[in-house]
Amino acid sequence: MNRLTHDDVIPYADYERQREEFRSRIIALKQRRRISVGPLITLVFENRDTLRFQIQEMIRVERIFDPAKVQEELDVYNALLPSQQELSATLLIELTDEAKMKEWLDAFMGLDHGEKVAILAGGERAFGEFEGGHSHNTKISAVHFVRFRPTTAMHSAFADLRSPVTIAVDHAGYHEKVSVPGSMREEWLADLEEC
Repeated sequence: MNRLTHDDVIPYADYERQREEFRSRIIALKQRRRISVGPLITLVFENRDTLRFQIQEMIRVERIFDPAKVQEELDVYNALLPSQQELSATLLIELTDEAKMKEWLDAFMGLDHGEKVAILAGGERAFGEFEGGHSHNTKISAVHFVRFRPTTAMHSAFADLRSPVTIAVDHAGYHEKVSVPGSMREEWLADLEEC
């Protein structure tokens, strides 16, 4: 996927004028790209548009006007863009019960190591590769960035709506699987074609 540049950033005042329309479009897009795997794990598959929105919102909230600081935001979010033949997602451990948060986060220790999250299609698996730096020996973050590299056979399964495609999380006491809807598979195929 082509990297985002300064030319993709809408100037602050212009963005304020068109923010509601832009935001509404991205919310609708993210609905097609968001999937819950059981009650506690959600994946949002990213592309240029979703990441461009994140950049615009960071610039807006942080009131970033310095071109060097804008470039820093571009660099951070460009690192999350899927590369060739790859899907990229933000994985969220969605915990809302403050009393149980530490207990559940402790239970998810090690989720980001090994073959714990996978896309299954066409009789094959693409395991998620987690970006480092979001956990250490005693603590795990609730937000992770994950890359999947589906095979060509998997691409064919994504396109054939008669062929089942699932996402599975298999870690410690959390074993969940969900079918991937056709709308998300269309988004994946577009991402894979664009790269």
